[in-house]
Amino acid sequence: MDNALGIDSPGVPTLIIGNTALVGEDQIRDRLDDTIRQELASPTGNATAGSTSSGNCPGTASALTVPLVIVCAGIASINPCGLAVLAILLLSIIALQNRRQVLMVGLTYIAAVFLFYFISGLGFLSFVNISGTGISSLIAIAAAAVAIVLGLVNIVDALVRKDGYLLAIPESKKPLLERYIRTATLPAAFVLGVLVGIFELPCAGGIYLTILGLMSNTMTVTQGIPYLLLFNFIFILPLIIILLIVVFGIPPERVNTWRLSNRRLLRFAIGLAMVAVGLVILFVPTFS
Repeated sequence: MDNALGIDSPGVPTLIIGNTALVGEDQIRDRLDDTIRQELASPTGNATAGSTSSGNCPGTASALTVPLVIVCAGIASINPCGLAVLAILLLSIIALQNRRQVLMVGLTYIAAVFLFYFISGLGFLSFVNISGTGISSLIAIAAAAVAIVLGLVNIVDALVRKDGYLLAIPESKKPLLERYIRTATLPAAFVLGVLVGIFELPCAGGIYLTILGLMSNTMTVTQGIPYLLLFNFIFILPLIIILLIVVFGIPPERVNTWRLSNRRLLRFAIGLAMVAVGLVILFVPTFS
């Protein structure tokens, strides 16, 4: 029956009514009544191969679209924490090393950030997949709520505080980061990227957690990998652009000056976007 109905990701329990398959407790609970009414109104007879709509199969990501992933990744990518560390790193090494060395150190740092977030996302999806379908909907809702809360904190930070933002790399961790910045070797740049990935979670984690929650609610780990790759590539894209701009002409001082003069605006914009994404996922029926 799975083959006949085109179910890519079989699961238990599965309920088949006419040509419609409901896979998993969530689909059965949410759609059973409507499915029965539709079948009574227009009986379909025996099931035939390929007759199931894509929405009947788990993991088709009907709620998670590529544009949504791109928009959310773009919002997360302009977080001030990652931009700040890269700017300081480039300031530290641009006068001491040639262009090729600066490029290699910068790319190593960016690759470490990418790998940290990609592996973390993969681990999150694997955990939810092992835990079962029941937890995925709760995680999606919780992630959206977290995004709204962190977004509001960002807005308040931008409007009220002049310095010492709540959602920032902790002051206690900055000496550790500065030690690796001063070293400026490829291994040190890689370790720095991983540490920044960990410490900047308050800055960028809300949006990422929301997307991961939505992924866990609509797809398997294997189906989520392309979305994770896309999200994290968009996430590091501003870092790549800044690195190339500095390597091929613009002094890092100008980049850092722009970052400092616009960080309040960036926080405010990120906060509004996080609240908007959270509200859409919570209240727009497509995402519930």
